[in-house]
Amino acid sequence: MKTKLGAAYWRLWSATAISNLGDGVSAIAYPWLASAVTRSPILIAAAGFASRLPWLIFTLHAGVITDRFDRRKLIVGMDFFRGLLTVGVGAIVLLNHDSLPSLNELKSLTDLDTNWALYVTLVIASFLFGMAEVLRDNSAQTLMPSVVDKDNLEKANGRMWSAESLTNSFVGPPLGSLLIGIAIFIPFFFDAVSFFVAVALIASIGGSFKPISNQPREKMNFKSEIKEGFNWLWGHSLLRPMAIILGFMNGVGSMVGATYILFAQEVLETSVFIFSILGMAGAFGGIIGGFLAPKISERIGSGASLLISFIVAPLGTVVVGLTSSWEIVWIVTVFQTVSAILWNTITVSLRQSIIPSHLLGRVNSVYRFFAWGSIPIGMAIGGGVVALGQQFLSRETALRTPYFLGSILGIAILVLAAPRLTSSAIEKARLEADN
Repeated sequence: MKTKLGAAYWRLWSATAISNLGDGVSAIAYPWLASAVTRSPILIAAAGFASRLPWLIFTLHAGVITDRFDRRKLIVGMDFFRGLLTVGVGAIVLLNHDSLPSLNELKSLTDLDTNWALYVTLVIASFLFGMAEVLRDNSAQTLMPSVVDKDNLEKANGRMWSAESLTNSFVGPPLGSLLIGIAIFIPFFFDAVSFFVAVALIASIGGSFKPISNQPREKMNFKSEIKEGFNWLWGHSLLRPMAIILGFMNGVGSMVGATYILFAQEVLETSVFIFSILGMAGAFGGIIGGFLAPKISERIGSGASLLISFIVAPLGTVVVGLTSSWEIVWIVTVFQTVSAILWNTITVSLRQSIIPSHLLGRVNSVYRFFAWGSIPIGMAIGGGVVALGQQFLSRETALRTPYFLGSILGIAILVLAAPRLTSSAIEKARLEADN
């Protein structure tokens, strides 16, 4: 019989929901700020590259730190740092907002002198924010098994992602468009407040969340401890291909999305409000996926559920590449988000249940190194594809090109992944962990 999720979980849930509300607001503010600072696809992609680079260079070290220190305190510290950083960005944008083009001008702008002061600020802040995000997110995922019973992990993760989607993608974007319509700097201060509220909630969770190990630990040795996590993952017959396959999927996804703000403005001709409506599509998909994912997995099996994700991704990508209708993009995004939540619910819960507690931070970080480290690489490739395409194609065709390339690569991933990530392989991994 499954037990209740408990007060500690709901405080974690509330903190996540509130901080994601701020993230949903900033998800509108940051892209529009970047597009108001430069119209270069390379520089737009580079800003995204900076925010995701920490997943490539810091993830492994973050895993060691997560397995050494109290995971709740790490979350509190990183959220506080992100709050202070966001205040700083908001203050700089406030001081420079008069020099930026109006929001309505951006749909028709294809060229703009780059505001280098603001651009450099944006890149540096994105990188530092990403560093904190890596450690915070790894700590949060490894904290979950400490506040929720093993049998409730899929349920807890599903509800967590539903909350994230609701606040990040449903409530946050329209609120962000309203705030940015008042003044471009206001969303950043709102985001900062959300971090500080999350800090207070996480800090109120009682108990110690420092990992317990049977082995004595002396001085922190990053190299040996990373190696321990790497060897465990690489020796696992299911998690190794799962991490590599997800890396390919995320790399392709980031390549496609590297210049999404320019695609939305110039091809779909979206205003800041319509852009926020597009952002809400993820909420609908997230809410649906969060509640249905455990039921779908139970009904058709984990392997078949993952297969859905592999099929939906390339089909949706080619549809977006062919259309000029933001309404169609909205519908596609809903389906793609449902499939992504289905993937996450199964794979994250699986990792949390089969990885030993004292290794969870390191193994999780190695997994994310493979799975997320490809994101900055994909962003760099995506910006390069558009920039190169402009030399031979129209601006619009160049902005569509990553979607066509992404759909082809998505089909290749489907062929690679389907025989390896089956229900029988997943159940075998669970049984081996229980024994």
